[in-house]
Amino acid sequence: MRTVAVVGAALSGLYAARELRDQGFGGRLVIIGDEDHPPYDRPPLSKDFLTGRTDEERLALCDAEERAALDAEWLLGVRARGLDAPGRSVLLDDGRAVRADGVVIATGASARRLPGRGLAGVHTLRTLDDARALRADLTRGTRRVVVIGGGFIGAETASACAALGHAVTVVEAAPLPLVPQLGAEMAAVCAGLHRRAGAALVTGASVAALHGTDAVTAVALRNGRILPADVVVVGIGAVPNTGWLAGSPLVVDDGVRCDHGCVTSLPHVVAVGDVARVDGTRAEHWTSATEQPRAAVANLLAGKTVRSVGTVPYFWSDQYGARIQFAGRRREGDTVHITEGGVVDGAPGADGLLARYRRDGRTTAVLAVDRPRPFARARRELLRAAEPARLAPS
Repeated sequence: MRTVAVVGAALSGLYAARELRDQGFGGRLVIIGDEDHPPYDRPPLSKDFLTGRTDEERLALCDAEERAALDAEWLLGVRARGLDAPGRSVLLDDGRAVRADGVVIATGASARRLPGRGLAGVHTLRTLDDARALRADLTRGTRRVVVIGGGFIGAETASACAALGHAVTVVEAAPLPLVPQLGAEMAAVCAGLHRRAGAALVTGASVAALHGTDAVTAVALRNGRILPADVVVVGIGAVPNTGWLAGSPLVVDDGVRCDHGCVTSLPHVVAVGDVARVDGTRAEHWTSATEQPRAAVANLLAGKTVRSVGTVPYFWSDQYGARIQFAGRRREGDTVHITEGGVVDGAPGADGLLARYRRDGRTTAVLAVDRPRPFARARRELLRAAEPARLAPS
């Protein structure tokens, strides 16, 4: 394998490039990214970057020295438009083709948008350019901010806006935010963080239309309610960036379908990060994007699946000054027990809480709010109890 192309220059693409060099690949390495920016950290965009506590320089994931040490060709500001599997090439939208013996797909996902015409003051938050535009809008005096979607991005953005002194309303279509991840009981507790911080939470409501001529002035809900708005942030999920793979032999189904080692239907192509549907699951979390490349690169260089990705999912979220951490796999029917801390007025108490999810007498997942040390111990227990990594037959 003389040339490897990494398609995607964000977190998972950078980690894949690092793994290639760390695992002994000494050939030509080409990193392709559709943004003009070198790799940067996305989680702070909805937190410290919006509030001004972090600047763009601190977002950088690697400096010029490391980029030089990787000895890679960086093709930034150019988008992949196709994968020529028979020709072993990645086709670019500027007409070039990158010949590669191996390909790492790390194209991530794009923010899902509301249908309809664009209005000033309506934002998504996925990229640095998105965050720049939103931050600029939030500096024009006190604003009425409506956040559509109460998931992680929506909640973190609402938290940052509230910290800046804006009037914030969060609209969530489900009965509670984060129910799929946390279950109803703990989702209700975490929803209390919105109310405790003074943000309004409207649940079980969907958006009918955005009002305004040139700039947004209000959000109309299907139940007839009108929410005045100067700024609207749409946080209704993300769509994996797989359009450029149309016509390729790869199986695309809410992401690039891979086995448990991130290997696609083509053994010389692996996928990592938000775009990868690994063993039936697509995980849009920082930890997955940093852990998957290790196994994916090992399998790419071996030409077959010899290593599996981690077995215990993990994610965190910072909301209204509280850190929420979750590890494991929660399923319907699991019971949940708060083993440390507690709930006060429907929200985590001053000392936070630790909750364990159980099924058939064993712990399947653990949730913590502002309990980092007990959570770390509980997470290690989950890791020890996890099944050994699956290895393909040699």
